[in-house]
Amino acid sequence: MYENIIGNNEIKKYLIQASETGKISHSYLFIGTEGIGKKLFAKELAKSILCLNKEKNLICNNCKSCIEFESNNNPDFYIITPEENSIKIEQIRQLQKKASEKPIISQNKVYIIDESDKMTKEAQNSLLKTLEEPPEYVTIILIAQNENAILSTIKSRCTIIHFKPIINKEIKKFLENNYKLENIEENILNSFQGSIGKAIRLKDKKEELDIIYNIINEIEKKDIIDLMKMAEILYKEKEDIQDILEYINTILIEKAKTSYLYAECIEIVEETKKRLKSNANYDMTIDNMIFSIKEKIS
Repeated sequence: MYENIIGNNEIKKYLIQASETGKISHSYLFIGTEGIGKKLFAKELAKSILCLNKEKNLICNNCKSCIEFESNNNPDFYIITPEENSIKIEQIRQLQKKASEKPIISQNKVYIIDESDKMTKEAQNSLLKTLEEPPEYVTIILIAQNENAILSTIKSRCTIIHFKPIINKEIKKFLENNYKLENIEENILNSFQGSIGKAIRLKDKKEELDIIYNIINEIEKKDIIDLMKMAEILYKEKEDIQDILEYINTILIEKAKTSYLYAECIEIVEETKKRLKSNANYDMTIDNMIFSIKEKIS
């Protein structure tokens, strides 16, 4: 189990032991930043719980349950994801309806609520009823980034597991082995913030990130032409802009060790992230950020 998942080895040991001893909780809350493997862990645990032949490494990969799990056709397994950026009470009620039905293939049923911190309050209160008195054959795994968005009454009924960011060494090895990427600079590795998911999204943007790094790193020396060059890159990276803004902040954090002005620039980037999330005019927001940083440093 978990041999193909990078990092968080202590959690692997804990979950393997729980599977070996049969001490599986009825409800888990997996907490951690995006892209560090929480969902992979949850699915691996679910597959183990549902496996019909646990004698072989806790997951046999050959039984009817495992085969249908891999083809996304296991009727005893169900994943809820946000609809229109939230998980609504109707989705939880559908889960509860399914949970009340006996397992079809396995002796158990497993439900994953991905991005559970996006549940509405009504959805959380509805889920609480199931967590208080879960059917004996049901395990529910909640996955979240923001623990504070989860009601304390729900957290008190879950086994909470906190996932750590993946270390740069392991991310570098992953990119080398899977994408043949070599000579990745430390500043770019830092920008991934321990997230394999972010590393995969940004793996093909090394040239763009290098340009941004050089401009931000020496922004006090750069003229308007250099700034517009960076702006052009950001205009084209609308899909990944939040990740790239995080990258800019990692550079500014390092620069802040030499001048408090760079710390104030971090606030400018954070405000830019908020404005973009609220659907402000994209190009104008990027322009305002770049010139505000330049003005602050000059």
